[in-house]
Amino acid sequence: MATIDGGAGFLAALRHAGSVDCSDIEVLCDVRTPVEGAAAIFGPQKGASAEDVRLLEAGLARWSEVVCEAVGRDYADHAGAGAAGGTGFAALALLGAELRPGIELILDMLRFDEVVSGADLVITGEGSLDRQTLRGKAPVGVARVAVREGVPVIAVAGRNTLSPGELHGAGFRDAYALTDIEPDPDRCMTEAGPLLERLAVTVAGDWLTDDKEMTS
Repeated sequence: MATIDGGAGFLAALRHAGSVDCSDIEVLCDVRTPVEGAAAIFGPQKGASAEDVRLLEAGLARWSEVVCEAVGRDYADHAGAGAAGGTGFAALALLGAELRPGIELILDMLRFDEVVSGADLVITGEGSLDRQTLRGKAPVGVARVAVREGVPVIAVAGRNTLSPGELHGAGFRDAYALTDIEPDPDRCMTEAGPLLERLAVTVAGDWLTDDKEMTS
């Protein structure tokens, strides 16, 4: 969601609803970021400059202060309140919603633990493996289940900024990134398909050969 407005936009849209049932609302989110810092984390992804981020952070801080005073409870520090630029905060504070990691629900629906049991290898990934990944995004959820089932898991991404220790701590045996074979980010985006094919050859050679000890 390309917003950093503390959920004000979607709340405003509710004015046009005929009725709203706020009982038993679940909001799925993939990060555990609180309101503070949300603009700094997500703003640059949406094209925000350093000055924009400063203004957005100030706006989020004021918005959360006003809302928390109105409802009589501070939700700004709640895990996930900063998700989608603070939309999680608005859902918590003004709709009485419960935040739930989206990947948990999806994996439950897919019965992923049963599917992955007995597999030789799990491959997951996203555009950028970074500190945000460790805050509850899908690859970490996949890795958690795979590790529990005793299956090695690796990640494939456009880029990887995590250290080996961070990767291993999250359950990944290894990570492969397009930037490993093409350091120019622009080319990684424009030539993602061919580069991913080359990366897949490397992954197959490292993990899917007959003499590879998968559980080493």
